[in-house]
Amino acid sequence: MNHKKHYVVKSRIRFFISVLLLMLITVTAFNTLLGFNNAEGETKDQYTMVEVCSGDTIWDIAKAHLTDQEDLRQTVYQIMAINHISAGNLQPGQLLKIPV
Repeated sequence: MNHKKHYVVKSRIRFFISVLLLMLITVTAFNTLLGFNNAEGETKDQYTMVEVCSGDTIWDIAKAHLTDQEDLRQTVYQIMAINHISAGNLQPGQLLKIPV
């Protein structure tokens, strides 16, 4: 005796929604496992390192790395805050993080 089960779809809409949800859950799970749902690259601060030379000021360094859309004063403040320094205590050879 060989009995085969036959499945009948009673509601096409309910079947379609179930399959769609199953596919969505599967794709989301694979993306999460593979790291595609990671937003770290978008929110992580990026810096360039600059070595302080003799005679450099924070204002000079900020001006050299300033874009057209940025305010020089705000950039100086950011550099001091990121590096935990004040304008008067720069030392030649010191490395500074400059926001990109």
